[in-house]
Amino acid sequence: MDPQPYRKDAPVDCTMTSPFLDRPNLRPPLFSASRGDTIALRTRYRAVTLRCMQDSRPIGVFDSGIGGLTVVKALRDLLPTEKIYYLGDTARVPYGGKSASTVERYSLEMTDMLVDEGVKTIVIACNSASAVALPKLEKTLSVPVVGVIKPGAQAAIAATRNRHIGVIGTRATIKSSAYEKALRELDPKIKISARACPLLVPFIEEGWLEDDLTDQIIARYLEPLGREGVDTLVLGCTHYPLLIDAFSRSLGEKVKLVDSAHNCATAVRELLDRQQLRTPSGTSGGLEVTLTDLPDSFLQVARDALQLDIGEVRLRDVLHPAPH
Repeated sequence: MDPQPYRKDAPVDCTMTSPFLDRPNLRPPLFSASRGDTIALRTRYRAVTLRCMQDSRPIGVFDSGIGGLTVVKALRDLLPTEKIYYLGDTARVPYGGKSASTVERYSLEMTDMLVDEGVKTIVIACNSASAVALPKLEKTLSVPVVGVIKPGAQAAIAATRNRHIGVIGTRATIKSSAYEKALRELDPKIKISARACPLLVPFIEEGWLEDDLTDQIIARYLEPLGREGVDTLVLGCTHYPLLIDAFSRSLGEKVKLVDSAHNCATAVRELLDRQQLRTPSGTSGGLEVTLTDLPDSFLQVARDALQLDIGEVRLRDVLHPAPH
């Protein structure tokens, strides 16, 4: 191959390789260059490498409704330069009482929508979908995917002192035993007490976050777990962080609360760093929200409680409406 004359404006090709930076995806073409040009070439390709290590596409976040905005809030706090595209399946909420095959079918449809929007990674901000559909999504999606269950399990194992962990969630999440499986993969001898709390999501969506009746329901659900001696409680539903003050009132300081939203956001940050998908520094992040049906009052509840700037909400149709 004949040497090409060095050009400072030579086009960038991130599929080539670089002998300068020991990166297999970046190499300049063969140049005939002076010593000064070679130094300039090295400098340019260092800048190109940094550019090729960054990705300004949005993070896609999917939930069965609006509860996944707790994950969005955690992502905005942790990754303020990232753009986030949130897709809430409000036409078919909740997923918690639906069959595993239905949850998987809906999840595949929603994540396909996110891929069509050009996202760089997908966050399953729904415990029911993470519990049932994540294995299939990991095999079929063309972008990396993060669920909420594994990060929550890892945080719980790190937090427990007596190795007795409680898990609360929807009926679908608890029935799937997904948290128990994830916890026992990390510690086969861990003791687990799990309890479905089906009334909590309706109370949250009514906006009853600081309400005596909500406190009574929480006490009714959690009293057996406290009696059994759990010292760590996994909030296994992305709605539940909105009740974290109420949980603290019920359990006191003796039980550590594991917020699946915060730990999921931490896992996303680690994924972006590991796969070099971070948005370039100095850019301004943002949030776009799309729903599959008109939002109810809970959108305002979430907006106020989380202090999120949501802006205009778009609507999209689903292929398989929920049966009436």
